[in-house]
Amino acid sequence: MKRSLLPLNALRVFDAAARSLSFTRAADELAVTPAAVGQQIRALEETLGVILFRRTARGLELTPEAARALPHLRAGFAAFEESVSALQEGQGAARLSIGCARGAIRHWLMPRLARWLHDNPDASVQILALDGPVDFAQANLDLALSFGPAPDAEGVFGRKLADEQLVTVAAPGAPARALGWRTMEGPAAALPDAGQALDWAIAGLGEAQVPLTLAAAALATGQLEERADRIPTDDAYWLCAPAPQWKSAKVKALVDQLLA
Repeated sequence: MKRSLLPLNALRVFDAAARSLSFTRAADELAVTPAAVGQQIRALEETLGVILFRRTARGLELTPEAARALPHLRAGFAAFEESVSALQEGQGAARLSIGCARGAIRHWLMPRLARWLHDNPDASVQILALDGPVDFAQANLDLALSFGPAPDAEGVFGRKLADEQLVTVAAPGAPARALGWRTMEGPAAALPDAGQALDWAIAGLGEAQVPLTLAAAALATGQLEERADRIPTDDAYWLCAPAPQWKSAKVKALVDQLLA
């Protein structure tokens, strides 16, 4: 059913004037001039085809029509306020759905998400593994971590984690045997994503060429060592979401934690 456009601002002015039976006091409440209140009331009367106030020797009085409608109007405003509160509570709730490039789930997202979950014990998170660019029009996601070029879907904005480099890594003493992901040719073991290639390298099974973002923690702790020069790449990891999600309080809080 098509809804008619309601003159909500004028109705709000009417409610304020009806409570005080004074355009001046209504103007003070609404931080406008008495003339502006009078203009809104006249415009509302013309729109509705109903007289709302009459001037008497004692001041303003509500017409019978206005008096009958006022309780319903105030109930409507109360319902609006409850709806807005429900929307705000939903934005503040720690229930998130996150898409993540499959290879980055274990080696980038989970360690950072674990800290956030520790600080938010009532939180719940659903993770969707991504094998390519995320389609926010189809996926009901709050946020995504993609790997590749900058997101270019209409209305989707991305924040690059870092200028990426590919590093060839292996556990100390591991054989010089290639553990292939998409960047390596003729591997001894062909693996489905960079995260699994990194797992095999940590296990001492060979060398993997993976994004530095994924290998950085294992390199820092000595689990892995570098075996070749780093290779710059135009691809990178991007935190991305449509513009409205970036304004969400829960997404802002999560992003701050992930990038801390």
